[in-house]
Amino acid sequence: MKKNYVLDTNVLLHDPQAIFRFEDNDVIIPIFVIEEVDQFKRDGTEIGRNARSVSRLLDGLRARNGSLAKGVPLDHGGSLRVALPPVRSVLPVAIDPSKADHLILQTAIETRDGSPDRPTILITMDTNLRIRADTLGVKAETYESQRVQMDELDSGVMEIDVPGAEVDAFYSRGEIAPPAGNVLNPNVCVLVRDQAAPNHTALGRFDAAKGKIVALHVPHDGVLGLRPRNREQSFALDLLLDDNVKLVTLVGKAGTGKTLLALAAGLKRTVEDGVFTRMLVSRPIIPLGRDLGFLPGTVEEKLNPWLQPIFDNLELLSGSGSGKKLPPMSKLIDDSLIQVEPLTYIRGRSLPHQYLIVDEAQNLTPHEVKTIITRSGEGTKVVLTGDPYQIDNPYVDSASNALTIVADRFKQERLAGHIVLSKGERSELAELAANLL
Repeated sequence: MKKNYVLDTNVLLHDPQAIFRFEDNDVIIPIFVIEEVDQFKRDGTEIGRNARSVSRLLDGLRARNGSLAKGVPLDHGGSLRVALPPVRSVLPVAIDPSKADHLILQTAIETRDGSPDRPTILITMDTNLRIRADTLGVKAETYESQRVQMDELDSGVMEIDVPGAEVDAFYSRGEIAPPAGNVLNPNVCVLVRDQAAPNHTALGRFDAAKGKIVALHVPHDGVLGLRPRNREQSFALDLLLDDNVKLVTLVGKAGTGKTLLALAAGLKRTVEDGVFTRMLVSRPIIPLGRDLGFLPGTVEEKLNPWLQPIFDNLELLSGSGSGKKLPPMSKLIDDSLIQVEPLTYIRGRSLPHQYLIVDEAQNLTPHEVKTIITRSGEGTKVVLTGDPYQIDNPYVDSASNALTIVADRFKQERLAGHIVLSKGERSELAELAANLL
């Protein structure tokens, strides 16, 4: 049975292609949504770019197929219509009639009443609007395209029970074939465990090219004096040091070591090993592209509060090396071996042979992270770190942010690796705060 889908403004601003994602059903856009989209068209943010994309898409459909008010066909057999209620009525509830949400709800109600033979569903990412719609008898759902719930996100780790002889063989040969019947994603991290003695274990990672579980390649003395404190950090460091893994996603709560591990691996491969020409470290300024004029000083002085956490970690690592002593961080930055900057300036660049770390990636939209990853040139490695439960961007949540979506979309790709870090190692107090607050 065909359905009517009434779209809220936030759906189109999140994904301009949303109008094409409802199969053979009919899509209704209230005229008030067009008015709201128009308010964002001059913004220099990602929301502004999406607003302009929505306008171009709708204008293109109008030019090719005729009046949007009468409805135009879509490729999958459905239709698109821009709806204007015949009268600006007042709903019999305590809702401000001057608000766009009131008018969008009115459109959903009139669509439902005008088509009693088919379901009408309001699609919105606004939780409160879904509650109000339900109160008024309108079925409402969130926009599910490009959503990955945290409890559905792969941890990046598998546990495999094998005979004790296989564990011994793994230690002696450095690799074993996975037991028959085990389907492993490329670069999935593996805990190999003795069936008879559960404490007899080994850590490895599945090499899809070889079809075998291979031992981790993490230096015994750690990286720049930084040693992994748990198995998840060992897995993460192995992924970060492997140049064949071009995209790494590190997901975890505060204090699990995501950023510190990424920076340590990047410094080693760039400064010590000379594999990459530069380590580029960046993080979004929320919202992405916000005018920096509210802070005094030069551009560098304006950005310093946003980027200071990265500088703190870099200074910590520069003074902790147990092997080859790193030059002062200021010299590495002056020599362009390390570059720290906001994501605001990355659009349009090409980044070959660089170790690119994007911190706080949970604050990015899927379109923004696509822009970033497509900047990577030949020989570049991209590392995304973040905590999906600490999101400052009002236009994404724990299920729609770029970090979890990239981790899920790339989990079967040989160029990508992923790990969820769950154990906090910053301090006992930090771990308690992360769990209790």
